[in-house]
Amino acid sequence: MRFELNDNVLTLFFEGELNSYNADAIDNEIEQIVTKQKFNKIILNFEHLVYISSAGLRIVLKLKQRFNDVSIVDATLEVYDVLSMTGFVNMMPIKKALKTVYISGAQIVGEGFFSTVYRIDKDTIIKVFNRTSDTAQIERELKLAKQAFVLGIPTAISFDIVKVGDKLGVRFEMLDCKSLKNTFLDNPDNYDEYVKKYVQLLKKINTTECFSPDMPKIKEKYLEKIELIKPLLEEKYYQKVKALVESIPERQTFVHGDCHFKNIMVQGDDFLLIDMDTLSVGHPIFELAALYAPYVAFEEDDPGNSEKFLGVKPEFAKKLYLDVFTGYMGGFDQDKLNKVRLICYLHMVWWSKVNDKTINQRLEGCRSRLYELLDQYDDVNIE
Repeated sequence: MRFELNDNVLTLFFEGELNSYNADAIDNEIEQIVTKQKFNKIILNFEHLVYISSAGLRIVLKLKQRFNDVSIVDATLEVYDVLSMTGFVNMMPIKKALKTVYISGAQIVGEGFFSTVYRIDKDTIIKVFNRTSDTAQIERELKLAKQAFVLGIPTAISFDIVKVGDKLGVRFEMLDCKSLKNTFLDNPDNYDEYVKKYVQLLKKINTTECFSPDMPKIKEKYLEKIELIKPLLEEKYYQKVKALVESIPERQTFVHGDCHFKNIMVQGDDFLLIDMDTLSVGHPIFELAALYAPYVAFEEDDPGNSEKFLGVKPEFAKKLYLDVFTGYMGGFDQDKLNKVRLICYLHMVWWSKVNDKTINQRLEGCRSRLYELLDQYDDVNIE
């Protein structure tokens, strides 16, 4: 039997079948390994195990009872079903093997900084994560999405995590959907109708309460951002922006945090959210500020960004934001917009430090506009 020992974790690799004919021999092999190694945890890798009988289950149970910290990874569907039916999934951590999906020739129906969405066939789309290979992080996003769905947020529900080459993805079943971006572009005569529905979606998100202790608080995230960029700010501006964010009222309503039109899928008359990794709870000013970034702010210091990232002219992107903002607020108010911009530029300074270090003019530009707005306003109240 092959095994690996890394960082006090012993991994045992199983192949073929584990049944009454070979159980004793495999049990003896395992005994020889565990008595000669020092470890704190055992992982049973079932990627190449195609069958397990009751004799094999007794080996797993014996290891669990003896060492306690035992888990199974990459269990094939057939083996996982046996473990599930016999109650082992309630006894120890077990992860199913990820199905491999091929996207060669697939149509891109949505694209963002962190992920790309492909249509595999009429009924299936795959969201591929470009910047994370952590299944735990993806599972966390899916858990948040399901909490939002239960509370009435129109969210596309995923079915499973899959492998896409050397990346991870999530499979969704959706019929004849396309991004809201393409819906705008393909139906320009219906622009006003889509803006209205867009506003309704944002208001639905921002008025739905969630009291789950697992749901992040966006205000806390922004206070963390302020501390991270503190070395980049003059002391008086650091103190003021911190006080302004601290003064924003607490809310238990959802904030999507990245609800631009490439993260919304249109299925029939329904708008469905497809990207939920930024979901949190808090005040709607954070929602409006997050939207200002892709539609307006990124273009200001990086001309051409709107066409490169959003696939639309900057004039269209800015008009769309202003129309959505006006519809959301029930009328245009420059002071309220400026307060939203202030929060946006705080976010943009953080973004530039963390994700965009190569574009120094963006950091300088956003910091300059942040200072200008901080000199102008003593509150960020948009009620």
